[in-house]
Amino acid sequence: MAEIQATISRFTVSATEWLTGVNDWIYTWIIILALTGTGIYLTIRTRGVQFRHVRSMVSHLKESRRGARGGISSFQAFAIGMATRIGIGNITGVALAMILGGPGALFWMWVVAFFGMATAFAEATLAQIFKQRHAGGTFRGGPATYILHGTGSKLLANLFAIFMVFSMIVAMPMVQANSISGVLYGTHNIPLWVSAALIVISTAVVLIGGVRSIAKATEFISPVMALGYIITALAIIVLNIDALPGFFRDVFASAFGLNETLAGSAGGILATILNGVRRGLFSNEAGMGTNPNAAATATVDHPVSQGLIQSLGVFFDTMLVSTATGFIILTSGVIDLRGIDDSASSHITSDAVTATLGDWMAVPFSIMVFFFAFSSILGAYAYADANLVFLGKTSVACQRAAQLTAVISSGIGALLAISFVWTLMDTAMAFVTIVNLIGLIALTNWVVASLKDYENQKKDSELIEFAPHSGVLPGKLTTNGWGTP
Repeated sequence: MAEIQATISRFTVSATEWLTGVNDWIYTWIIILALTGTGIYLTIRTRGVQFRHVRSMVSHLKESRRGARGGISSFQAFAIGMATRIGIGNITGVALAMILGGPGALFWMWVVAFFGMATAFAEATLAQIFKQRHAGGTFRGGPATYILHGTGSKLLANLFAIFMVFSMIVAMPMVQANSISGVLYGTHNIPLWVSAALIVISTAVVLIGGVRSIAKATEFISPVMALGYIITALAIIVLNIDALPGFFRDVFASAFGLNETLAGSAGGILATILNGVRRGLFSNEAGMGTNPNAAATATVDHPVSQGLIQSLGVFFDTMLVSTATGFIILTSGVIDLRGIDDSASSHITSDAVTATLGDWMAVPFSIMVFFFAFSSILGAYAYADANLVFLGKTSVACQRAAQLTAVISSGIGALLAISFVWTLMDTAMAFVTIVNLIGLIALTNWVVASLKDYENQKKDSELIEFAPHSGVLPGKLTTNGWGTP
């Protein structure tokens, strides 16, 4: 057994080093420029939709539980998206970014989210425009669908779907499960194999129920856990309100290399930017192409309404939750970010919370982390399922194989080194994101036309209905989500 463990350890170390080199090149020369560039471009083309329609975002969110007509409601689709948005990326991911890139990594997470709100709006709107109707009153869609029917490129569409399936049933479950086992071991000394067994059993039970089961589970779990975490964060912020100005000062100083003592363990401004962008992408997922798979399932009257709701999710995720995590870590007074290894990132936030509020918070916080990560595994499988449908892999055997892979990946991820699973996720995200951004740029005119139609209707009436076959779009819609093409 010891020899097997040593072999696995050597493999993961070697794989991590190789993938890190690949990731550094891709993120430095492609992802950063493509992600921010696309966000800026979409912000300009939509005339700052993330600022002009804040009131509409809130209004649509309030009404999002209605009008499902037997399908998946706008709020359920939003909840599936938030299940992967708000979670481990906001806890372990923020901690990891700050260890490697210093507090300034938070600033670059804000930048990604700032423009990412427009990106999230665009991809969710496209997912709704090109969605496909399926049996039982449900819809499916996402980047693979809008790339195929919008650009006509079957190659790009299939590449996206394949990358997404791998990311969502292998890499994502590994990261989420690893965070659960890390917190339970670091905080409660629970053996990794016990956590792995718990995760495997829980995941298997829910996944057998299918997408509707996932929607029902995440509709309850995501808001409750997010609310619990936000209340915890607010309590810590209130107790340490005097530290707020210093917190923002340190973040900005670190972001631009103005204070060497605030540099991360990876050193330098480039490391700060790289880790901020990577963790920002994983946290809010804007541009990655994951959330559009959830957005497409919603039953709504106009694509833009779901686009606005999904855009608001980016704000909640990064500007509020991730920032609160950064504040908790920096103001706890018990953690020296430069003096710890990245393997500790899974329980740093937990340590900071208990140091501030007391040891009694260890159990409630661990429960929050468990359900954050667990709901993310479920949401990820829903994304994989949508892309399997796109690839034509709809048989029971294919579905069971995908479910089994997700379950096994969760169990393995709980046992592996944190550096390996996060590096693997970074690599998977990079390829998915590149293909999705190509689709977004190519289909921007569809987003702009849909937004214009929404705004024109909103001027005259509160009743807004999408009529894609009336000439409001720049091309012919060939999917059946809005009636016969």
